[in-house]
Amino acid sequence: MSSPRILIAGAGISGMALAKALLDRGFSADVVERRAESAQTLGAGIYLPANAVRALRTIGVGDEVAALASPVARQSLLDHRGRPLAAFDVGRIWGEVGPCLAITRAELHQVLRRAVDGAIVRHDTAVTEVDRDGTVTFADGATRAYDLVVGADGINSAVRRSRFGGPEPRFLGQVCWRFIADDTTIPGITDWTARLGDRGRTFLTVQLGAGRVYCYADINSAAATAPAGDWRTLFADFGGPVPRLLEQGADAHFAALRESDNTVWTHPGVALIGDAAHTFSPSMAQGGAMAIEDAVVLADSLGTTQDVSAALAAFQARRGERVAWVVSQNHRRDKARNLPTFLRDFTLRRAGERMFKANHAPLHALP
Repeated sequence: MSSPRILIAGAGISGMALAKALLDRGFSADVVERRAESAQTLGAGIYLPANAVRALRTIGVGDEVAALASPVARQSLLDHRGRPLAAFDVGRIWGEVGPCLAITRAELHQVLRRAVDGAIVRHDTAVTEVDRDGTVTFADGATRAYDLVVGADGINSAVRRSRFGGPEPRFLGQVCWRFIADDTTIPGITDWTARLGDRGRTFLTVQLGAGRVYCYADINSAAATAPAGDWRTLFADFGGPVPRLLEQGADAHFAALRESDNTVWTHPGVALIGDAAHTFSPSMAQGGAMAIEDAVVLADSLGTTQDVSAALAAFQARRGERVAWVVSQNHRRDKARNLPTFLRDFTLRRAGERMFKANHAPLHALP
C-alpha cells in the first residue's frame, strides 16, 4: 500500500511537530503556512511542563530544546504584594515524567524547523476550502487532492471552518498581555512565579535564562478588546519586580482568551490538532503540551495503520478524554483564582501543592 498523501495546514509548533513525527515514521507531507516566513516566529515565551518535554523527546528534539531552554525547578504563588501563598518543587508535581523547561517560542519553533528542514514549508499559501473528497483549494486558486488534511492552523483554523463548521471558540472573559523583558538588573526573579491580585488579575514571570524573563499578565474583562489607555496601569499596585518589568511592556502582545467547545476533531480524511482542535484557558499551561502530544499521537496512529479512517478513529479515541481533563482542570483553577481574595489565599496556603498534584496526575501517563 502506498503512503497516504498528507497536507499539514499550518507551520507553527503543532504543524512542525507533526511533520517531524511523520518523517520519523517514513511518511512525507506537504506543509503550507498562510503567513510570510518573516512573520512566522510570533509570540513571546512558553512554559513546557514535563509532559510537553517528554513529547519533544519522543520526536527526537528534546536535547536540542533543553540546550536552549531554562530549567524550571520550582513554582511559587504569591499575592500581588509578594506575600507567599504556596511554593513547591516541580519534581514533586511531575515525579519521573521529566523536567519542566521554559524557552522562547521563536527558539522552539526554530528547533522544529531545523528538524524537518524548513525548506519543505510553503509560505504565503493559505487553505481556503477542503472538499469531502480531499480536494484542497488554496487562496491562489490552485487545487490538489490529499488522503489526509491536517488543520494545524491555529484558533482561526480555515480547515475547521471549511469541514467542521460549528461555533467559533468563545470568549472566556479574560484578556492577556505577553512580553519578554530583560531582568539582568532586576533582583528576585527565579523559576516560575505567579502573583495574584483581585479581579482575576495575574502577573506571571518565567525565567528564560540569558538575562530574559517571560512576562504574562491577565485580567477578567467583559469585552474581548484591549481596554482603553495604558494596560500597565491595571497592574500598578503589584509589588516586587513587577513595576520595573512593566516598564518594558509597552509593546506587549495582546490577546483575548478563548475556549473551543468542539470535542470532535476528525472527519473522513481530515483531522485537527493544537489550537485548531482545542484552544482553552492557559491556567494549566497545557496548550503547547497538548499540541505536541496531538502530533505524536496522530503520527503514531498513522504508523500503526495506513488506513486513514482507522488511524483517525484511533487518534480521536486517544485524545478525547485527556484533553477533556485539561479543560476541566482549567475551569477548576480559574474558579479558584476568582474566589474572594481572602478565601483564595487561604485555600492556596492550605492546599496549593495538593491541588497542583491533583490537576496534573492523569497527565503522568503516556498520551
